[in-house]
Amino acid sequence: MQMAVVGLAAGMALGFAAYFGGFGAFLLVAALGAVGFVAGRFLDGDLEFGELFRGRDRRR
Repeated sequence: MQMAVVGLAAGMALGFAAYFGGFGAFLLVAALGAVGFVAGRFLDGDLEFGELFRGRDRRR
């Protein structure tokens, strides 16, 4: 699926949540969408669990 279609679906879901459920539902859908995104990247192998908690490499 193209990223534009995924973005469209996510935007529509957030819009429906905000319209029908109010701001709290909007935040809930946005948070669950972020969790689903990270889980999907993890399951695809694009993200390692350690990368979520590792600090940045600050080289000067």
